[in-house]
Amino acid sequence: MSELLQQIADEFSIPVATLGKHRRAYPEARNLVLAELGEHDREHLLTPAAADAWRHMRRAASGDGLSIYIVSAFRSIERQTQIVRRKLASGISIDDVMAVSALPGYSEHHTGRAVDIGTPDSAPLEYSFKDSAAFAWLQSNAAGFDFRMSYPADNPEGYVYEPWHWCHQHE
Repeated sequence: MSELLQQIADEFSIPVATLGKHRRAYPEARNLVLAELGEHDREHLLTPAAADAWRHMRRAASGDGLSIYIVSAFRSIERQTQIVRRKLASGISIDDVMAVSALPGYSEHHTGRAVDIGTPDSAPLEYSFKDSAAFAWLQSNAAGFDFRMSYPADNPEGYVYEPWHWCHQHE
């Protein structure tokens, strides 16, 4: 068991055995650039290579008549800790939290290469995204920009299906 998992278990008073599915730790990116400005001028940061690939992919989607945007990009370990604390404080069980949110240090968003993608035709971070034209376009075209969907149905990491979560594969 990693030292980080032991720290998480101690922080959240969770048995270490409960954390067993979290085996892939992700380092926190250090070199980040602005990939896109979101609502209320929220800065969505990615690594330079991921930001460049994102901008190219977004332009290509636009050229095909589709609008895609970033809902969430880089997330620090501290921000992930806040998210998990908030969910636990609201009464959500650790098992339910871990089905939808990575524990601090274990989120692909820490890498600066993951994006949660939205489209005007679907509410952000909702399963209805899978029925959107944007999702169909991503399935056909994202690999050409080195993006892949991280959490398909029945993924080995044990997260719920996230059709909106895609990760750039190269630095």
